[in-house]
Amino acid sequence: MNFDFSLEGLTNLLNKLTRLLVPFVAVSLLLGIIFGTSTPFVGDVYKNVADILNMLGEDALLALVSLIIIFIYLRKE
Repeated sequence: MNFDFSLEGLTNLLNKLTRLLVPFVAVSLLLGIIFGTSTPFVGDVYKNVADILNMLGEDALLALVSLIIIFIYLRKE
């Protein structure tokens, strides 16, 4: 195996991993909304995201703006 231990190689690995996991999390959130939090695995993702949003504020406006900024950044690539 050929391992690339440079910063560019690490960046490429993290970009590929992000591109793999973002749609997975999005589908998990959608299924958690549709089928509820009792769905195995999917419900846990939904609960964790809801907990994070609640930690950031009661109305979670800051969290919503942060998520929009992150999604805009991910769309540019």
